[in-house]
Amino acid sequence: MRTKHSFSQNARQVVVFRSQLGWMAAVGSSEALVSLAFGHVSSQAASRAAGAEARQVAEFDWCPDLAARLEAYAAGEWVGFDDVPLDVGGMTPFQRRVSELCRGIPFGETISYAALAIRAGSPGAARAVGNVMAANRFPLVVPCHRVVGAGGRVGNYSGPQGVRMKLRLLELEQQAAVLQPSAG
Repeated sequence: MRTKHSFSQNARQVVVFRSQLGWMAAVGSSEALVSLAFGHVSSQAASRAAGAEARQVAEFDWCPDLAARLEAYAAGEWVGFDDVPLDVGGMTPFQRRVSELCRGIPFGETISYAALAIRAGSPGAARAVGNVMAANRFPLVVPCHRVVGAGGRVGNYSGPQGVRMKLRLLELEQQAAVLQPSAG
């Protein structure tokens, strides 16, 4: 259960809540998601990872159902986040392009780092794509866990629990995709 309070941190709001994927913390500006952290053992750890102070929670005016959607995703439901606006300030054009293309990877599917680099117009930049994924401030919303190594090799994952969490997310999506009658 989420407690609803307003909190301003340089005009930013913070939502902190528990999910089946551990504690999550989402930081938002007045109109977009700034960062998201999940998979943490405490609200304080999630808040620190998201770059916010602990114990402050709020619903975002621009996306009041974001926490509920993240909770549903964590529970194994087929949920999309394509409409969630992102604060991409500080990102290079390449990072923005890769992140936007990553958002287009269908639920329950994967793509290789090399293939994503080609889609981004930078063949041979698989390692650079991996760096963008490792620095992803919006995991789940920008589903970096869907980007895998050559030949379907899982690759790395910078989130809590590392590769174990990446495998858990991929399995969660595979199971939800099977249950979704009108996938796509």
